[in-house]
Amino acid sequence: MSHQDNFVFLIIALVLLLAGVAMAQQFFAGTMQRLMQSATVITLLVAVWGSHDRHYLFRSSLIFPVAIVITSTAAYFIENINNLYIHLFLLLIFFIITARKTATQVLFSGPITWNKILGSICLYMLMAMIWALIYTLAQLYAGAAFNGVEEGLQWHQLLPDFVYFSFVTITTLGFGDISPSIPMTKFLVYLEATVGQFYLAILVASLVGGRVTNRSTQEEANHD
Repeated sequence: MSHQDNFVFLIIALVLLLAGVAMAQQFFAGTMQRLMQSATVITLLVAVWGSHDRHYLFRSSLIFPVAIVITSTAAYFIENINNLYIHLFLLLIFFIITARKTATQVLFSGPITWNKILGSICLYMLMAMIWALIYTLAQLYAGAAFNGVEEGLQWHQLLPDFVYFSFVTITTLGFGDISPSIPMTKFLVYLEATVGQFYLAILVASLVGGRVTNRSTQEEANHD
């Protein structure tokens, strides 16, 4: 796995994460849902940080997925930890760091390659996942923060629905089966839609600008 093809592995890991969440909701009950979601975090770790260092198991970034799995498992036995949802906060931080690392490689840097195009897709998916986690936390702590979502559900039951809702929102499809019901979640929803549209505009500008720069460089080299 090299720095030049790291986004191939990341996009595969993200697709597996989304498919795993959907399959867990469709075919498995609570315990298996948590197990599949926790295991997928390790897959994401390998995809993101493994591309930069063969000895990724010894890197400090491993602390996030390990902590997520540990706290998620501990929540089975310790009610207070389950109510704090520490594992969701750790997962949110993990995705934010991953998105930041992806953005530094994708936006306004270097020549346009297929790896960079895949990276831009990964960043879009990561942003949707970040908002899905924020929506899940809002529902858990505010209770009836969204219409169309049952109250009193556990995080692993809520997350698949909010992953779906987040992708629908960031692409501005807006089916309406789930909608925000309090001012703060309304703010979060239209903020995600706005960021999603601005990201697409920035992405296009970055790709076009990079392509123009590459062509100008090649023309100058040919004249020389």
